[in-house]
Amino acid sequence: MTYQCFNFSISDKIAHLRLNRPDALNTMQPVFWRELTEIVSALQRMASARVLVISSTGRHFSAGMALDVFGADPATGVALDDRSAGGRASIAPLLADMQQAFSAIEQLRMPVIAAIHGGCIGGGVDMICACDIRLASADAFFCIQEINIGMTADLGTLQRLPKLIPEGIVHELAYTGRRLLAQRALALGLVNEIFATQEEMVHAALQMAREIAEKPPVAIWGSKQAIHYARDHSTDDALKQMGWLQSGIWQNGNLMESFMAKQQGRAAQFDDLPQLHAFADARYTLK
Repeated sequence: MTYQCFNFSISDKIAHLRLNRPDALNTMQPVFWRELTEIVSALQRMASARVLVISSTGRHFSAGMALDVFGADPATGVALDDRSAGGRASIAPLLADMQQAFSAIEQLRMPVIAAIHGGCIGGGVDMICACDIRLASADAFFCIQEINIGMTADLGTLQRLPKLIPEGIVHELAYTGRRLLAQRALALGLVNEIFATQEEMVHAALQMAREIAEKPPVAIWGSKQAIHYARDHSTDDALKQMGWLQSGIWQNGNLMESFMAKQQGRAAQFDDLPQLHAFADARYTLK
C-alpha cells in the first residue's frame, strides 16, 4: 500500500516505518494521523512482524505538528476551534484521538525502536517517548517546541518524558523550549546510544531489531507488559502482576527449543504471536 506520509515495509519479521515528507520536514498533517493509526492498527493485528523500527528521511526526524492542524476549516473536523464553548469542548476528544495514535505505538505487542536524526521537535518528541528504545545520530536534538508557540505540549511528552529522564530536566525543557542535544540526551538516558551518522544509526537499529526478532515473541510481549506495568505501579503490585503474567504465558517448549538450538549450533525457531481478530470484523447473520 502507498502512503502519503510514510514508507512502510516488512522484511524478515521486522517492520520499518519511515516518515517520508522530507520537503515538509516530516511535519504531522491531518493525513499523518490517519495513516499512522492504520499502520499501527494493522501491525497490532498481524503476526508477520516481531519488531517495529521507526526512522525518518530528509533533514529532520520531524518538525512536529503541521499548521494545518491548528488552522484548518472546522468543517473538516481537524481544527482546534476556540470561537465558542462548543468548539472548545470538541478539542478534548480531538486530542484524545491524536493521543491514542501514539499510545497505540506504546501498546503494540512488539518492541518499537526509534532511530532519530536531526530535529525531533514538538509532536516528534511525543512520538519517540511512546517507543521502547531510542537511538540517535550525533546531529539529533529534541525540543518541546509547544511552549515556543504559546501552548502546552498535549500529546504525551509531559506524561511520558518524566518517566524517562529526571523531572527537573523535563521542567527545564517544557518551560524554556530549549534544545536537548544528543550527547546530553544520552547522559540523561533518553537515548540508548549515539551514532556518527544517520546511516550507521539505522543500520544499528535494524541489527538490534534482528536480535529481538530471534527471541520468542510471547516472552518479548511478556517482558514489555511487565516493564510497562512496573513503571506505573508499586513494586509489590508489579510482582503480583508478574506472577499472573508468567503463569499465563509459560511455555516449556520455548526453553527446550532454546537449549536444543544452542547445542545444535542453529537458530532457534519460535512461534509468532497469533493474529488478532476483532468482533467488529466478524461476519454473522442474526436469526
